[in-house]
Amino acid sequence: MRAAVIFGLGTSPRDLERFKANSPTEWRQGVPTSSSDADAVLIFGGDGTIHRHLPALVRLQLPVLIAPAGSGNDFARALKLRSVQDSRRLWRAFEAGEIQARAVDLGVIVSGAEPEHRHYFCCVAGVGLDSVAARRANQMPRWLRGHGGYALALLPLLIKLSTFSLRLTRFNGVDHIESETSTLLAAFANTQFYGNGMRIAPDADFTDGKLDICRINTLNPCKLFCMFPTVYFGRHLRLPEVEYSRAERVRLQTDGPQEIYADGEFVCKTPAEISVAPSVLPVIYSPG
Repeated sequence: MRAAVIFGLGTSPRDLERFKANSPTEWRQGVPTSSSDADAVLIFGGDGTIHRHLPALVRLQLPVLIAPAGSGNDFARALKLRSVQDSRRLWRAFEAGEIQARAVDLGVIVSGAEPEHRHYFCCVAGVGLDSVAARRANQMPRWLRGHGGYALALLPLLIKLSTFSLRLTRFNGVDHIESETSTLLAAFANTQFYGNGMRIAPDADFTDGKLDICRINTLNPCKLFCMFPTVYFGRHLRLPEVEYSRAERVRLQTDGPQEIYADGEFVCKTPAEISVAPSVLPVIYSPG
């Protein structure tokens, strides 16, 4: 077996040593140029590293294993991979032919300014309060981002509410529903988690071909501050100001351009469409 290894920021070839021990695999570094160059891809990194390589991974259609080693590891968390050791155990099972890769969905963002470009994401795309927090977190040192940086960036913003008018059109087949309301945050989820462990979309399933949509409407600062810890457990859905729904595709329109971040990375500004690309990424994981 031949495996290509991608190292994210803060990782190095030394991290591969535990995988190499007693392994018959031939290891090579870097993104393969074609699917004939390798039999699988191993990524040491977090959501940002995965996000940057998604176009190539979709094109290659090689089995992908994530070794969580980034400042944010929400995609690995959705795959039930809590440590590099978990990934090593899965790799051993994959090497031995005991498990196979399974295809999962990805989110797709198409900007109104660049309709010819498709931007993939693996976890969650957000607009509003979330985008501001992601931008601030990205300006922090990497070690701080990996130790609650997103939460630290978000907390001060809870006091200074900044809402915007969001016109959201949800499409399911030929049916569509349009709504417009003053919005604090809107998240479009392929997986449950973002912000390093927040369960913003507790019912999201990356094999169902749909986005889970969590929209938080205007809240007073005190209530919002009290709600914040409940997002880690998915209990924010109990509030009447929180709307939760599903759609195959959504269209976002705002009065002025609003930044859209996905997997913690800036993608584009509104207007935009967000949809699902079903079963496009083969991933090595154990659903159980």
